[in-house]
Amino acid sequence: MARQLLVATKNQGKLKEYQEILDGLGDIEWLSLWDVGLGHMEVEETGATFEENAGLKAEAYANAAGMLTLADDSGLVVDALNGAPGVYSARYGAPEAATDIQRYQLLLKNLASVEMPQRTARFACVVGIGLPEQAPEFAVGYVEGHVGFEPRGSNGFGYDPVFLLPDGRTMAELPSDEKHRISHRGRALQAALPILQKYFAR
Repeated sequence: MARQLLVATKNQGKLKEYQEILDGLGDIEWLSLWDVGLGHMEVEETGATFEENAGLKAEAYANAAGMLTLADDSGLVVDALNGAPGVYSARYGAPEAATDIQRYQLLLKNLASVEMPQRTARFACVVGIGLPEQAPEFAVGYVEGHVGFEPRGSNGFGYDPVFLLPDGRTMAELPSDEKHRISHRGRALQAALPILQKYFAR
């Protein structure tokens, strides 16, 4: 029987990324929240940090599903905006900004008067790995860059089209294999791989 891993997301783009990046785990049955009947369960992200939110989700869903669960919290940290959108990246500008495009358009508007040297930013991702009734373990990944002046590229979601890497490409202009290798989520999941292998070896 395949080993099971619950990925605590309702975002299909994110689920696909998890599976591609964690291909090294081998024969895994990947389960979404919908697969285990938890699609309507919401865990309030009340943490002040990415780690706190990832831990809240990993614990709550692991306890509800009774199985090994992987949850993440990630976002964009922009220095000129004092760290915003940060933990509010997915809710930035809500309720008016309801889509990825509206959120990054709001970000560009808020940075309109900021010159490129001051547009430094980083994507951060913290992965929480939890079993029922146990404190989760964490893995972290970052990627440094700048916020561009206009969106470019179609291979991504969230703020990918406006996040400029040091080589001048946006995150959304990278081919998937390269993106998985260097992205914040890719780095966090690569760091999570030995933790997951340890759990599956038990």
